[in-house]
This record gives sequence, structure tokens and C-alpha cells, in this order.
Amino acid sequence: MPDSTPERPHTALPTPDPRPVAPEPPLPSDCCESGCTVCVYDSYAEELDDYRLRLAAWKQRNPDAAD
Repeated sequence: MPDSTPERPHTALPTPDPRPVAPEPPLPSDCCESGCTVCVYDSYAEELDDYRLRLAAWKQRNPDAAD
């Protein structure tokens, strides 16, 4: 026997837009102090720059969000 309940229209759920999370800074012991071409501090600085850009964009999309 076919189901006689009417179909509910599909409603789009709001897309979550979570606040970006800052990267964890490296521990002093994470750097080997050998002058690596790409140091953990260099990687952290790049991640921090990216975080700041994503945070600024997020704040534009969410102007009422608390700082």
C-alpha cells in the first residue's frame, strides 16, 4: 500500500558560518634552531596571516558578532 502522507517540501538549512579559529603557536621546543629553510615559526606566521584574512572576511559576513 503506498504511503499517503504528503511530502514535506525540502527546506534548506542555514549554512553554518563558524568564526575562524586562530592557529596554535609553536612551542619553543618545536624549533630545532638549525636555520631550516621553512621554520615552524615561518609556517605559523603564514597560518596567522591566513587566519587574520579569514577572520576579517567572517566579520564582514557577521557584523553583529561579538569580538
